Amino acid sequence: MAKMKTHRGTKKRIKLTGTGKVMRRRAFSSHLLTKKSANRKRKLRKSAVMDSRDTSRICDLLGR
Repeated sequence: MAKMKTHRGTKKRIKLTGTGKVMRRRAFSSHLLTKKSANRKRKLRKSAVMDSRDTSRICDLLGR
């Protein structure tokens, strides 16, 4: 049987922490930024922990 291949698009967008949590970027931070408050834009800069219901699917894409 062939080896599992890593999904390259997922690997570029997702990072794993040392404890195994999946980190992702936040949405809504690429355009239309003038109407968003500075506080909201500052919070969008930080990465977020992916929901636990999605982590098993993401780990399959990453070959883990």
